[in-house]
Amino acid sequence: METILSTIIPLLGSVRSSLMGRKNVVATGIGYKKTAGEKTGQLSIVCSVEKKEPSAKLLSSEMVPKAVDGVPTDVVATGRIRAFAPPTGRFRPAPGGVSIGHFEITAGTLGCLVRKNGELLILSNNHVLANSNDAAIGDAILQPGPYDGGLNPADKIAELAEFVPIIYNGSSSACPIANSIADVCNLLAAVTGSDTRLQAISVQAAENLVDAALARPLNPADVQNDILGLGAISGTAEGALGMAVKKSGRTTGLTNGVIEQIDVTANVSYGGGRVAQFHDQLLAGAMSQGGDSGSAVLDTSNNLVGLLFAGSDEVTIINRIQNVFSILGVSL
Repeated sequence: METILSTIIPLLGSVRSSLMGRKNVVATGIGYKKTAGEKTGQLSIVCSVEKKEPSAKLLSSEMVPKAVDGVPTDVVATGRIRAFAPPTGRFRPAPGGVSIGHFEITAGTLGCLVRKNGELLILSNNHVLANSNDAAIGDAILQPGPYDGGLNPADKIAELAEFVPIIYNGSSSACPIANSIADVCNLLAAVTGSDTRLQAISVQAAENLVDAALARPLNPADVQNDILGLGAISGTAEGALGMAVKKSGRTTGLTNGVIEQIDVTANVSYGGGRVAQFHDQLLAGAMSQGGDSGSAVLDTSNNLVGLLFAGSDEVTIINRIQNVFSILGVSL
């Protein structure tokens, strides 16, 4: 199978833009073809669509081809893929899997604890901890999240420490907050006669790989280094096609799933007309709902494989943990 995958991955890369441009297509990836609802052993390029439409209603240019260079395709109706946001209780210490959120959002899930330069930090999504780019460093993070009754400052457990900006379709890749800081610094440099200038550069460069952020606990004793109902994280592992996974989230609790696609590119709706395209994602079946965003996704050996951040009623979209750790510069 690895030989076949090594052939399909570059092929998908060459046709991805064309497939993502077809009507209703919201994600592409590599998975096993399904026939009459049953999974076969045949690898295929899978196109997820908001809804299936009769061929008669589609132009030839809008239809997904039956095959690409001899590799079969499969069209799967998943509904619109959206970023999960909303419930529960107040936990001290707070483990992974419980309600948390920026003071101006509804609620999401505390993923797990990580370390950066020796400091203990909370890992979750940008849209959970950083209000989808609209937060400022130092903002209050509540546990439980506001939707679950969390109040500021009574339930403040942490402050926003860092986030990876989400690049929305049609927008600049530069972070607006960083741009503002750079503008002020450049003005001061000009006044003092310095030739030094700062330029704000998005950590994610030109494409979205992660929806991730870090928060700094007010007191390390207020957080717990395990996952509610799952226990301690053993290590990290690469998410693989067919891998059994599990998560503990604020809304649906403990659920299990299987990674059905890898190398996924997906358009994710953040509300208000904002859509962001994410690359190099993992896709599992229906194992989450709104409010589970930020959940740590583990394999059967409790190795961390991803950070859950979006999905529909049919699928779950997961950031590869290798990308999350690399971009944020963190470790367990």
